[in-house]
Amino acid sequence: MRSTLENKVAIITGASSGIGEAAARLFAAEGSAVILSGRRRDALDKVAAEIAAAGGKAVAVPGNIQDEDHQIALVEAAQQRFGGLDIAFNNAGTTGDMAPLTEISLESWRDTLEVNLTSAFLAARHQIPAMLGRGGGALVFTSTFVGHTVGFPGMAAYAASKAGLVGLTQVIAAEYSAKGIRANALLPGGTDTPMGRSVSNTPEARAFVEGLHALKRLATPEEIARSALYLVSDLSSFVTGTALLADGGVSITRT
Repeated sequence: MRSTLENKVAIITGASSGIGEAAARLFAAEGSAVILSGRRRDALDKVAAEIAAAGGKAVAVPGNIQDEDHQIALVEAAQQRFGGLDIAFNNAGTTGDMAPLTEISLESWRDTLEVNLTSAFLAARHQIPAMLGRGGGALVFTSTFVGHTVGFPGMAAYAASKAGLVGLTQVIAAEYSAKGIRANALLPGGTDTPMGRSVSNTPEARAFVEGLHALKRLATPEEIARSALYLVSDLSSFVTGTALLADGGVSITRT
């Protein structure tokens, strides 16, 4: 049976842990060569080596997604090592400093927007021309339900930056879908990742967050990765410009 991503080439950011790591392993298992981005070289190299040991194709390109040269290097790695670029899962992000709005410094606000939103703009600016050279492709940006269906106190910069990704997604879809490039945002609910655990950092906090979801639990990174697989593959060939909630029902639950 043909693999879902056979002969595809994908960039995945935030690939050293959490959702990005799970997506890297899944996309590779489904036939895609993967270019892995992350700041922690050792962790990134470990993921790439384990994918290769399992028979997949992976290249680690450590760096900071805020650096435009790093975004260029990721695209160049896809082109030089595997002949082009078909998929980009722009997943890396940060919660930023959590505090009431009036207590957030301008520096912290700007840094959160730079990591979550400006880096996505820089990524797309270089990924799209590469995809056009292949006749099309699929971009997915990891957003969140926070700032889309729910406003959580203390997360103003995070919510604003992640909501901005939805707007960016819609414009990319409007501009490039007719040229064969689909763009979608993926909005996870609470997920059991290092970043998620930094927010729900006590048993009581975790239980509270779990209880907000209709499923009364957090997602695993692998569950969110499967939603990303849907969006980057031909399974979603008529889906573009969407904000896909994979949130365990947190957006509709009031119990």
